[in-house]
Amino acid sequence: MQLRRQPLPAPRPGDPYPAAPLLALLLLLALQGAAAAPAGSGEPEDSGWRQDAELPHGLLSQAARAALHFFNFRTSSPSALRVLAEVQEGRAWINQKKEYKVDLVFTTELYNPEKGKERLGKCSARVFFRNEKPRPATNITCTRLIEKKARQEEDYLLYKYMKQLKNLLDVVSIPDSHGHIDPSLRPIWDLAFLGSSYVMWEKTTQFLHYYMAQLSSVNQWKTSEDAIDFDYTVLLHEFSTQEMIPCHIHLVWYPGKPLKVKYHCQELHTPEEASGTEEGSAVAPTELSNL
Repeated sequence: MQLRRQPLPAPRPGDPYPAAPLLALLLLLALQGAAAAPAGSGEPEDSGWRQDAELPHGLLSQAARAALHFFNFRTSSPSALRVLAEVQEGRAWINQKKEYKVDLVFTTELYNPEKGKERLGKCSARVFFRNEKPRPATNITCTRLIEKKARQEEDYLLYKYMKQLKNLLDVVSIPDSHGHIDPSLRPIWDLAFLGSSYVMWEKTTQFLHYYMAQLSSVNQWKTSEDAIDFDYTVLLHEFSTQEMIPCHIHLVWYPGKPLKVKYHCQELHTPEEASGTEEGSAVAPTELSNL
């Protein structure tokens, strides 16, 4: 005699769920919750980091300025130079070596805004400070501040102006003693600021940041190529120490091509010189996107 398998009775309202289906349901809900979690929430992927609830004073602004120096250098465009407007949000992680990873969102404005026109853009960045070591690794994404075509046209006009100069430039002290920059010298100042952006980014640490205070001398070299070739000296204001650091910079620029920079700076508080080129490498990936 063959036994027939009897179907299981349908559960009635109020009956508990069987154990196995209940466990399967809980597992499914857990997986769905993990998939729905935002990619950037919580700690960075690598271990050893913890979120710092009490950010050091000025750390977010420090990270934003470092990211913008790097951004300006990599855009290679005097007409698209940006400066920090406002940090909107940010958070940081710290590890046992007292190194910081900073995620932030901030607004920017044109270095030379058109009169009567407010030109703002927004950037998001991650900056990695290796304690007191310079050259913070940077990953930055920005919205366009001006259209690419307009930027290229402005850069080319500046390039033509510089190429049409009959005499080699021999400029001393921009701005003048009254803080004024002659309009005819503004393109030279902007090009010097562009090259100095690399130097300022490379020298930035968690505790020190820089700004170009004065262009003390400029010489334009003739070359066999079409590029603008500059050799100039600037004074960089080193915040925190309030020192003025003289840096000798050699810049090669052509519209639409990567900027080439070599430099050496005389540190006033040490007998040694710091020097570098744009080919140096950072510990963590350094990237730029969405130009």
